[in-house]
Amino acid sequence: MPRISFDYRFRVRLPASADAAYRWATDYAPDDPARMGQDGRRRIEHVADGTILLTDRVRRDGRTVTKTRLVRLRPGERAWTNTHLAGPTRHSQFLYRITPLGPGASSLEFVGLQVEPSPRSLAPKELARRAQAVAREDAATWRRLSRVMAEELGGAPVRRRRRRRA
Repeated sequence: MPRISFDYRFRVRLPASADAAYRWATDYAPDDPARMGQDGRRRIEHVADGTILLTDRVRRDGRTVTKTRLVRLRPGERAWTNTHLAGPTRHSQFLYRITPLGPGASSLEFVGLQVEPSPRSLAPKELARRAQAVAREDAATWRRLSRVMAEELGGAPVRRRRRRRA
């Protein structure tokens, strides 16, 4: 099956300082899929200092999907990369960076290159729509994680600010 690729990005407010949010987000655990609202488990293998291999097995639409990712931590930058080595989005690569917004809040900045199977090539407008859909899904997952982070770190969840219309 042919593959398509597209870039997308989003930003999500987090209910913790940048340092605390980074530590929480990169402290991988076997039950992480449940935190993301998925039925599954995660295997964590520390390959080298700051380099982790994650293997997730999740149930989706009645079948098991396995993804293997290589994560490179960059604590000094409060950033990490996530490269998919196996699974439906093999060769995809994502960059996460947490920036401070104040003493008790931060922002996750996400930039992704998604590579996925497609029954056909997509026109630029179709690719843009697909990128928007994936960005919405991933941002929703991180908003869910933001609420879990607030519960686990004892902070209040960060509310989405409504945009004012001029």
